[in-house]
Amino acid sequence: MKLLPLSVSLVAVLALLAGCDRIDPNSPLGKRKAIYQQMLDVKEDLGGMLRGRLPFDPEGFTSGAAKLDQLSRQPWQHYPEVKEAQSDARDDVWQQQARFNQMARELEARTAALVAATTQTPVTTESVAPAFQQVEDACEACHKEFRAY
Repeated sequence: MKLLPLSVSLVAVLALLAGCDRIDPNSPLGKRKAIYQQMLDVKEDLGGMLRGRLPFDPEGFTSGAAKLDQLSRQPWQHYPEVKEAQSDARDDVWQQQARFNQMARELEARTAALVAATTQTPVTTESVAPAFQQVEDACEACHKEFRAY
């Protein structure tokens, strides 16, 4: 009989411990992670269209490029002055803010160029692939320099 209350208590403690690593979605870290996830989802759909995993849809690609451009301008406002303990970013984000901001602007320029590429008709994989690759290159360069894997 005493085993049941002990088991219930143990399960409750384990549930609390499992939730300790959760990120508050309203925190700066939670907000920028959500934006980065949206960017990744859109980028994966666009890349899937260009690599044949998804059917190429010119209208869908064009709207996805516009969405990616919009998202690319949002995460930077959610970097606080001091790094959060749970952040995947390297300390260099805060120690080399000028470089980090420069790379953010480069991504924004690349997503704007991708949108511009979608205004050329007809929108084809060949016409947008180089601009999309530039977006991917900008993402990868910043991750290599500033993200702790």
